[in-house]
Amino acid sequence: MPITSSAKKAIRVEVKKKVFNARRNNAMEAALKSIKKLVTANKIKEAEKKLPEVYKAIDKAVKIKFLKKNAGARYKSRITLFLNKAKAKK
Repeated sequence: MPITSSAKKAIRVEVKKKVFNARRNNAMEAALKSIKKLVTANKIKEAEKKLPEVYKAIDKAVKIKFLKKNAGARYKSRITLFLNKAKAKK
């Protein structure tokens, strides 16, 4: 158990941050999952419409520093590559 007041406050802050981080992570993962599901179901047009939603979720995660800048860029790059490869096959 924390003894000092600063340690007690650190725990309170950690709990709040955990909620915000979980929300950001769930939003990002849900968006990524939905676009991957659409691509595997050959619904390329719908997946393209969802792409800005995925970008928005990733950008918000980067903004609150849940993800580092380059990690966010990597996620966006890979999902775009995935979509483009599926489009090329079709």
